Amino acid sequence: MPKTRQAISSMAIHAILVSYMLIALWPIFLTIINSFKSRKAIFGDPMGLPGVDTFSLKGFEKVLLRSDFEIYFMNSIIVTIATLALVLILGAMAAWALSEYRFKGNKLLGLYLAIGIMIPIRLGSVSLLQLIVNMNLANTLTALVLVYIAQSLPLAIFILSEFMQQIPKDLKEAARCDGVNEYTIFFKVILPLTRPAIATVGVFTLVPVWNDLWFPLILAPSEKTQTITLGVQQFIGQYVTDWNAVLASLTLAIVPILIIYILLSRHLIRGITAGAVK
Repeated sequence: MPKTRQAISSMAIHAILVSYMLIALWPIFLTIINSFKSRKAIFGDPMGLPGVDTFSLKGFEKVLLRSDFEIYFMNSIIVTIATLALVLILGAMAAWALSEYRFKGNKLLGLYLAIGIMIPIRLGSVSLLQLIVNMNLANTLTALVLVYIAQSLPLAIFILSEFMQQIPKDLKEAARCDGVNEYTIFFKVILPLTRPAIATVGVFTLVPVWNDLWFPLILAPSEKTQTITLGVQQFIGQYVTDWNAVLASLTLAIVPILIIYILLSRHLIRGITAGAVK
């Protein structure tokens, strides 16, 4: 009986997870299949797969040949990679300081960072815009990178510090006894051991930055600094929307995220199951 109950419980859990996966992937599936269909087929049979009569690449032609999609794509790549690199290195350093060294105000600083996770940064959009304008950074990718770093750092530090606290102290003390300095311990010992947590932080940072529309719209709306999510808006009109181009743009924007997620999925799962987000 216990084995039967355990098997039923396992099947129920897997059924719930599979159902959730299908619900989460269904919009992505619809976006991709409809991007390869004609406008008439999109509205006539949105659930159907593209066939011989409905297959069309008009959306991709408009996006790649008649718009500045390559500029939007490169802007998103630059902003995302710069933000990700700086968040990971700064977050790891701050997490190492909070988890390893005890100093006056340590807990208060950790609480301050935790509050940063709870309060949405968009509440300060007006003040951020004024600050960016005063710094002469309006309509620059630098403005987006700085805002995204401020947005992502609290969660990154919280996850990495929780993970670093689980690293055995004997390992760090053994390195110090061998005369290894603190910088070498951090870069050669700590960072390699925190790869699962770094992958977790990377995904949690990457997706919101790549998909964000709000800050590109108010901080960098010029033609040369638009990101993918903002560039797609040119195909959406007040009365007419070019759904072929919109869906094609979204499909092209989805591909890099899927590739990165697949590459980091193993480390991401290890980071979550190891208690990095407890």
